[in-house]
Amino acid sequence: MAVRESEVRVVPAAGRWRWRSEWLDSRQSFPATGNFDLAANAHGLLMIHNEDIVDPGEGFDTHQHRDMEIVTWVLEGTVVHQDSAGNSGLIHPGMAQRMSAGAGIMHSERNGAGYLERERLHVVQMWVPPDEPGVTPGYQELDIADRLTGNSLVTVASGMRRDRDRTAIAIGNSGAAFHVARLDPGHAIQVPDAPYGHVFVARGSVDFEGSGRLSQGDAVRISAGGGHIVTALEPAEVLIWEMHTALA
Repeated sequence: MAVRESEVRVVPAAGRWRWRSEWLDSRQSFPATGNFDLAANAHGLLMIHNEDIVDPGEGFDTHQHRDMEIVTWVLEGTVVHQDSAGNSGLIHPGMAQRMSAGAGIMHSERNGAGYLERERLHVVQMWVPPDEPGVTPGYQELDIADRLTGNSLVTVASGMRRDRDRTAIAIGNSGAAFHVARLDPGHAIQVPDAPYGHVFVARGSVDFEGSGRLSQGDAVRISAGGGHIVTALEPAEVLIWEMHTALA
């Protein structure tokens, strides 16, 4: 598939918004901390895409969300999740996790390492809206580490009918799918063809067809197309959102 340069926008790691506190270093592909209009800054359906480093023993105390599909992907360390619906979990690398906030849910997320331990938490959290507001909140997690060893694109979370038999976890948005690829050097995957796409280099470096080398923290926003080839230049992990509609 031919790649037209006008459809591709590279967002370098240094170009992201950044929020720092005593225990949190948050690098945000879309401005999320403060009084921002999340919908106005979204790409396709993706409203938040935060890469966070959380110190041992720290995290987000109990807070509320509603009408949002929240997907969490851990790169290093462990997230301790608890919510007001009675769900709890320890989310580590290779686990898919989704929380549907629906009509409203309280939850907390913390680094599972204690204050005296040295293990930081490195996590990416992503938000897309649900098709239907006000539904009963939901939660799902699944260890899929064994699926990520084949140098291929793995469907981690999807609400698309096409993916019902292959997605690890389900989200309540029928126009979106989240994929992950762990790649050895020289191996490649193809970005799904969709009206909107978001490609994020979570680890290592890759060659993105038509745009050249991308390194950890770099992202690509694609409009009106797909089919781009992403080739690992070193051991790499790539996170891709495939979106077939945009926020109204």
